[in-house]
Formats: sequence, C-alpha cells, structure tokens
Amino acid sequence: MDIRATSASLAYAANKPATAPSEAAGAVKDFVATLQNSESTAIASMSGGADPHALVQALAQTELAVETAVTIRDKVVEAYQEILRMPV
Repeated sequence: MDIRATSASLAYAANKPATAPSEAAGAVKDFVATLQNSESTAIASMSGGADPHALVQALAQTELAVETAVTIRDKVVEAYQEILRMPV
C-alpha cells in the first residue's frame, strides 16, 4: 500500500467537515428569499396591489443580491483557476 495514498485519505477525512455546508447554506436561503420577495412584489405591482416605490426597492435589493452572487462566483472561479496553475 502506498503511504502517500493513505496519508491523502487521512487528510481528506480530517478536512471533510470543512466542506460541509454551514452558514453558506443560510446565505443561499437568504438569496432565494430575496428573489422570491422581489418576484412577488413585481407581480403585485403589475396587478396594482403594490406601490411603485416598493417595486423599485425590491428591484434594487435583487440587483444587489445578484451582483453579490456574481462576485462570489467570480472569486471561486479565479481561485479554481489558480489551483489549476499550481505545479503538481
């Protein structure tokens, strides 16, 4: 048995809890809730049930949430590409 394979599997087992979802899952739920709230406000505004100010505010919140998600995605992709450039 290769000692490097054993060492790698032990290191993976030790670090596996670090990959478990934590507060990031809560952030995703908040993101989804923001989008759902904005969608319901937009539908209510189109049917005359909400004032235009509420629609503008909901759209601004959605824009901020999407921009934040895109920025996080870009950072993750950048980190992944950096890892791929590392020599083995």
